[in-house]
Amino acid sequence: MMAAGAKSPINGEHMETHDLRKVGLKVTHPRMRILELLEQKSNHHHLSAEDIYRQLLDHGDEIGLATVYRVLTQFEAAGLVLKHNFEGGQAVYELDRGGHHDHMVDVDTGHVIEFESEEIEALQRQIAAKHGYELEEHSLVLYVRKKRSR
Repeated sequence: MMAAGAKSPINGEHMETHDLRKVGLKVTHPRMRILELLEQKSNHHHLSAEDIYRQLLDHGDEIGLATVYRVLTQFEAAGLVLKHNFEGGQAVYELDRGGHHDHMVDVDTGHVIEFESEEIEALQRQIAAKHGYELEEHSLVLYVRKKRSR
């Protein structure tokens, strides 16, 4: 459920210049490059501002780290990206495609794994109902460590 006044997430496979305009942002080179990078990577990875900055440099884009942070803040305010602050790590970003999912964070590597479980969702609704509540929204993060071979 979105907060009052929040803009709806962008759906579909590819975001375009009209998606930026639709949320009230001017189309600029830094915004388009950061959006393209998030689109390419955030299906599989959650990216920090520093990750984005390094990848832009690797591709020959001279976009400063301060600009990356500013654009990500604008994208978050416009409802284009979700920002996560997992314990013990830096903020990471992913495109907001509108679907709900939960996260597991590998405590040794910081790697973030997305997952969906209708059983967990149902159980959370049952727990809220048992206590006389309706679940409005939630965030579930599991901190995990790979099992060691024996």
